[in-house]
Amino acid sequence: MLRNRFFWIAAIAGLLLDRLTKLWVVKTMVLTIPPQETIVIPGILHWAYVINDGAAFGILSGSPILRWLSLIASVALMAWAWFGRRMLRWEQWGYGLVLSGALGNGIDRFVLGHVVDFIKVPFVYVPYPNPFPNFVWIQFPIFNLADVFINLGIICLLIGIYRTPDTPKNSN
Repeated sequence: MLRNRFFWIAAIAGLLLDRLTKLWVVKTMVLTIPPQETIVIPGILHWAYVINDGAAFGILSGSPILRWLSLIASVALMAWAWFGRRMLRWEQWGYGLVLSGALGNGIDRFVLGHVVDFIKVPFVYVPYPNPFPNFVWIQFPIFNLADVFINLGIICLLIGIYRTPDTPKNSN
């Protein structure tokens, strides 16, 4: 376990943050259709409690396969960190964050049958009337910290790919 300690730190910390924020949302916000929004930073960050029974962007909505994919990915990552080689530091952070996200959303899928989402980033401001009538404005989906951690993990893995490992210093 100490061999890939940053993997376990990232995985446990990310999972705890994800579970605590989702618990906070479920206990303090009301699930409505359309979702009620709490403005944190106007036009940049809002809270909006929704449930999602699919993957990103609602893909595979209602499919039971997602819970099993989360479980398989989580078990595979934990086995690799436990039994595999010592990972480079960026790999440890990256895979640990991906694991925290897969576990966080996987727990939701197994326990609740859906994922709790609440982070809304309404970056796109469409003035009325729309100055670009032929342009399709996209509303970014509402997400959670598990999704953030998966994306941060992928960024860490990409950094690790393009970063050369430290070479041992010559003692001469």
